[in-house]
Amino acid sequence: MLLWLRPVLKKMGWLLLFSILVTQNVEATPKPNLENSLENSIDSNFVSPEEALAVVRQRPQLKTPLHREQTQKFTTFSSDAPMSQVTSISELEDVSPTDWAYEALRSLVERYGCLVGYPDRTYGGEKALTRWEFAAGLNACLNTIERLLQENVAVLREDVEKLKRLAQEFEQELIALGARIHNLEQRTAYLEDHYFSTTTKLTGQVFAYVSNAWRGDNLLAEGASVMNPFTPPRDELNRPRVRRVNANPNTTLSYYNFLRFNSSFQGNDSLILQLAVGNGIAPANEMLSAGFFNTGGTPFALQTGTPTPNSVVVHELFYEFPATDNVLLVVGPRIQIYNYFDTNRFTFFITGADSFNSSGSTQFSAIDRGSGAIATWDINDSFQLNLGYVGNNTEFLPGEIGSSASDPDVLRGLFGGTYNLMAELDIAATDNLNLRFLYTRNRLEPNPFNGFVGGAVGEPIPYGFADDGFGGKLRHAFGDVFVFNFDWLVTEGFGLFGRYSYGSTDLTPENPDRPKGSIDSQSLQLGFALPDFLKEGAQANFSYLIPFAITNGREFLLSGGGDGAVQSEFELSYYYPINDNLAIVPSFYMIIRPNNFSQNAPLYVGNVRTQFNF
Repeated sequence: MLLWLRPVLKKMGWLLLFSILVTQNVEATPKPNLENSLENSIDSNFVSPEEALAVVRQRPQLKTPLHREQTQKFTTFSSDAPMSQVTSISELEDVSPTDWAYEALRSLVERYGCLVGYPDRTYGGEKALTRWEFAAGLNACLNTIERLLQENVAVLREDVEKLKRLAQEFEQELIALGARIHNLEQRTAYLEDHYFSTTTKLTGQVFAYVSNAWRGDNLLAEGASVMNPFTPPRDELNRPRVRRVNANPNTTLSYYNFLRFNSSFQGNDSLILQLAVGNGIAPANEMLSAGFFNTGGTPFALQTGTPTPNSVVVHELFYEFPATDNVLLVVGPRIQIYNYFDTNRFTFFITGADSFNSSGSTQFSAIDRGSGAIATWDINDSFQLNLGYVGNNTEFLPGEIGSSASDPDVLRGLFGGTYNLMAELDIAATDNLNLRFLYTRNRLEPNPFNGFVGGAVGEPIPYGFADDGFGGKLRHAFGDVFVFNFDWLVTEGFGLFGRYSYGSTDLTPENPDRPKGSIDSQSLQLGFALPDFLKEGAQANFSYLIPFAITNGREFLLSGGGDGAVQSEFELSYYYPINDNLAIVPSFYMIIRPNNFSQNAPLYVGNVRTQFNF
């Protein structure tokens, strides 16, 4: 708003011309007051204020004069640092008494107050400006002189003639400038009447998906459905229940929306409130083992995001602020931990590799959003340390499973339910190469309905469910996860990225007669990206990954272990921005040995995302 005025205020150097024409004589010649001028008529070189006002007022009048008060008001709306009004020439660091126009500039600053300086207290006298900018500056000084004349200050006839000539020469510019200011006044008034908030910025994103999945042949999957491994979990030979998937799902059209309120009270802090609503269910879910929901073949934004479709939930709620110049603190009841951990320039789901499996480590965190605190310490330009503790408070699960941190039960709460203790060291090896080393200690609360560990809050067991090896319940489990993550912009149009994760989960049966055990697993991701491919701002992404490979303890998995095979995936996506507010993102996934069964034919997934930002 009012951005065209910024050059007017920044490029006043050519007003030295006007200052020479108008102010040198005014500065050097004593000014008799009106009484002396009228009574004595000593010098015919002077004109009365009335006569001078008549000349000055012949110029086109701007509805909003650009004198000092209006200039300050306009600069308030600038998105950049505003210019600084100066009252003494000594405040301008790049102006000295030896400058050829020093006296003229001093007169404009100290007598008329119609010049301003840069925020760093410089004037920039060598800068050029346009006739439009000169006209605005001329009008500012004419307004000031008009005010002085109204205060009965007499001026030289020669100066009045020069003012008249300048006003005539720039008459068309002044007329056009007045019209532009009038239009800006109307626009400003409208914006002020309709402005959302002086402290809060409102943004939003809408994701609309068309998606389908199809199999190469019949598939084997564990559990009664992708959501249900429990009826019963094992057969009479103590083997996990296996079902056969004989049909392809139907094509779906769904949505997922974010509405974000970002409030700042000091300029360097942020109170984040983000709401979410959606109704998406990925078709591939119909063909997956229990505990694999929203994993194989599911884009990140193809989800419901709430326990009940089409219901609005608080997706994020936290406050971040600088504790020192290089330490940022984040506190809140629903912190988005992926804002601060396991980030990667090429796997951000908005523009990069966009599936659940590709957008982050599949084993890193049992919690997506939680209650607690995070600190980021910028050690220097190359090293950053992130530390955090969050208790489970996830919006997309029922309260019994997703919100242990807000439950005052003696066995739950902020420090008794499922939680993450996290540490990450980020290394900027070069301007284009980033390395991240991440460790997480997870406490995993068993599912309150059946006593199993896993599912959406089971990491480092990313998929499936674990029992005591015989269909029995578990006590709480502890997991340790190690992640290495890198992104490397090799050239302006080509980048590499990858992750390796290793996790181990210790299991304690509720039945004391059954032995303890552990499940050890690892995951891998490698890919490349093509920034600005075919269009500036676009990005093509290819990702190969192994989301979940069991190295030990498959006997404790009542779903997810398959027959010992290892699922792998090839993913291709392309982010294509139509404009700043609209993008189209097609993607295609091929899943090899889905559900970790060696005999399963590949599973194919196709998606088209339309993405709106506002």
